[in-house]
Amino acid sequence: MHDPTSQPVESLSFLDRFLPVWIMLAMAAGLLLGRAVPGLSGALERLEVGGISLPIALGLLIMMYPPLAKVRYDKTREIATDSRLMTVSIILNWILGPAFMFALAWIFLPGEPELRTGLIIVGLARCIAMVLVWSDLACADREATAVLVAINSVFQVLMFGVLGWFYLQILPSWLGLETTSVEFSFWAIVSSVLVFLGIPLLAGLLSRIIGERTKGRAWYENTFLPKVSPLALVGLLYTIVLLFSLQGEQITSRPWTVATVALPLLCYFVGMFAVALATAKLSGMNYAQSASVAFTAAGNNFELAIAVAIGTFGATSAQALAGTIGPLIEIPVLVGLVYVMRAIGPKLYPADSTLPTSRSLT
Repeated sequence: MHDPTSQPVESLSFLDRFLPVWIMLAMAAGLLLGRAVPGLSGALERLEVGGISLPIALGLLIMMYPPLAKVRYDKTREIATDSRLMTVSIILNWILGPAFMFALAWIFLPGEPELRTGLIIVGLARCIAMVLVWSDLACADREATAVLVAINSVFQVLMFGVLGWFYLQILPSWLGLETTSVEFSFWAIVSSVLVFLGIPLLAGLLSRIIGERTKGRAWYENTFLPKVSPLALVGLLYTIVLLFSLQGEQITSRPWTVATVALPLLCYFVGMFAVALATAKLSGMNYAQSASVAFTAAGNNFELAIAVAIGTFGATSAQALAGTIGPLIEIPVLVGLVYVMRAIGPKLYPADSTLPTSRSLT
């Protein structure tokens, strides 16, 4: 293994250097738009097909395409047979994650049944979208992240309704707590997975196949990918502006509710990241694999959570508001964890050949 510290360190690009600033500005711009243009939220909500917001879908698809275009799909079969990686990720995402969010929801929101239900739904919706950006920025194992996201998508379809029934009805009844009776739309879950993973995954796969066959791998890796990579951050900033503009009025008019939900979410994102990173490290994974596992476990599929909450409880419900607050906390926290991962990486994984060799986030 080589020592990454001996690698030349590139200077940060302008976009990279001020990424937290751009994200804060995007959040502020979204809030201002939501307040300054009263009809904006309603206009955006009308641009929906099958419960999926087309403007937000556009942003997510643009954001997800570059990371998926970078994936070496010829390596994914080998990764999919890595039983250690698969086992750790499935346990973290589908056993620990929902259970941890259930516990936090009851600890922080014992007297707020609607917000608590919304928070539990967020915990059930495992990340299949933004994790690709966080993993890419942290220089995680792209192929491993793509495989883990695909596994999460399959489990999402199979287990979301089952786990919702367990955590909202069965487990509370066992513990003598209040239960919530809900029915989730199977097709809402399937359509979310197909749109937010299927389309960019197909686009990324076709880009690599066509690019390598027509121009060669060297051109694809060294010319094409550097040109499309900035689209991920552009899509991220665009999506942030839209999300905050949609809920600008609710966020600014109900700050206490936002703060009440924000605290358990903060504990969840940081706690899941720390536990996942420690588990990956102790199981013998390298830096890149550990980063993939940590960000996959820490993130959530907020679009699915919001869509399910709206479809089940209504657009103006407290459950939907709790789902909406999710990405408002997740985005800045996960960006911060990208910097944390890259800062502590050399200390936790000295002389690891998969450590980032550049200071640039792209």
